[in-house]
Amino acid sequence: MHSNHLLLEEPIRMATVLEPSKATFFPAMTKIVGTLGPKSRSVEVLSGCLKAGMSVARFDFSWGDPKYHQETLENLRAAVKTTKKLCAVMLDTVGPELQAVNKSGKSISLLMDASVVLTPNQDLEASSDVLPINFDGLSKAVKKGDTIFMGQYLFTGSETTSVWLEVSEVNGEDVVCIIKNSATLSGSLFTLHASQICIELPTLSDQDKEVISTWGVQNKIDFLSLSYTRHAEDVRQARELLSKLGELSQTQIFAKIENIEGLTHFDEILQEADGIILSRGNLGIDLPPEKVFLFQKAALYKCNMAGKPAVLTRVVDSMTDNLRPTRAEATDVANAVLDGSDAILLGAETLRGLYPVETISIVGKISAEAEKVFNQDLYFKKTVKYVGEPMTHLESIASSAVRAAIKVKASAIICFTSSGRAARLIAKYRPTMPVLSVVIPRLKTNQLKWSFSGAFEARQSLIVRGLFPMLADPRHPAESTSATNESVLKVALDHGKTAGVIKSHDRIVVCQKVGDASVVKIIELED
Repeated sequence: MHSNHLLLEEPIRMATVLEPSKATFFPAMTKIVGTLGPKSRSVEVLSGCLKAGMSVARFDFSWGDPKYHQETLENLRAAVKTTKKLCAVMLDTVGPELQAVNKSGKSISLLMDASVVLTPNQDLEASSDVLPINFDGLSKAVKKGDTIFMGQYLFTGSETTSVWLEVSEVNGEDVVCIIKNSATLSGSLFTLHASQICIELPTLSDQDKEVISTWGVQNKIDFLSLSYTRHAEDVRQARELLSKLGELSQTQIFAKIENIEGLTHFDEILQEADGIILSRGNLGIDLPPEKVFLFQKAALYKCNMAGKPAVLTRVVDSMTDNLRPTRAEATDVANAVLDGSDAILLGAETLRGLYPVETISIVGKISAEAEKVFNQDLYFKKTVKYVGEPMTHLESIASSAVRAAIKVKASAIICFTSSGRAARLIAKYRPTMPVLSVVIPRLKTNQLKWSFSGAFEARQSLIVRGLFPMLADPRHPAESTSATNESVLKVALDHGKTAGVIKSHDRIVVCQKVGDASVVKIIELED
């Protein structure tokens, strides 16, 4: 896996371009988050998605009720059992999302230069002349000349199925708009995005809190995707809610940056959140098109240096209806990887797209090719310089493990961890080889019963680039005698061999705690 890494500074040989891609057990180091819906909820399709490389399943509550999502989740659990592939669960909140409901579900044709009224009166039927929306404060938030974008839920941005509106007048609570392009809106739910407008709605709605407290608690969600995060305070409030919900105190919060407000407060949000989702769909409406790539590069760099996972959305929209991505989309996926993304999030492509499994497979293949030319040397130096001196104990061990693994051309790094923090720090330095994160369960008690921690920590590394978790046997504590350590290591090595990552005569770097000391050692495998 490590031997075919190139550096971008080297000329890429044509022979490399013409070589067929090799299939591996881990399709790519970059992770794939799939949004589950009508086209991706059967056990059969979900098994295909897991085998193709999906490691996090996203349940978006903007659409569908808890019962529907529960059925999908039960099918996902069945698929996990049959494929033996771990998968984490992400709950995506609705947040202050502006929606227009089309109760009849009939297509609505909007003609360029005609007028349409956005009204908070939800008793009215949606038509070409009037669209009822879920927010009565829009008339106070917008003024003449403002831009509003509207499209099918999880719009792909195709100009025949989404529409740009310009506010022409505000009439009481109604907003009258001029239609800027002809389009046909289909489906029962449309989402609106008012460009660079501050919407006075809470980040966590009562409906969101209800879903988290019931569905979230029942299913022990690994990640909470906090839609429309605008301030660090939004993350703190979500954290406070989770802290009161038993095991959900371990749930990681991913702040979704979707508008100018979130962008302005990016640094403080990054400090509070466990990870970031760059929602390029809505951001692409708030920002001029020529600025989107700049934000992407700047935000990914900040996440990388902070050692927090960054997830990028909206990469292969056209695969919602087509079997192959466009050339621009294929290049976009590769650039996302080269810019430092931990994971790629698929929305409409897997939710309602015709080719969910093929989409995951292609994104994985492109990511794997891009990883081969990722300039790890430059990245490593940049990260070490950013961290500065003196380094913390853990940071020093993590960077040393990665440096050693690259110098000895190790085929994998094995890291023993109980909180997952050590493994995430190793991944922060972007080693070119996979990191097998062996999560050691901890025994906990509430004076009434025993329980083991570890499952959350293992699943939460499924969104971090290059991390591949496995749960150790709880009878083998990590911080104990060398004999028990050896037995856990043997299990990890066997797992690596089965996965095809480790072969005889390979070198492996092992990172573990022995007593109070952290140890990095290099082992060479025999036959």
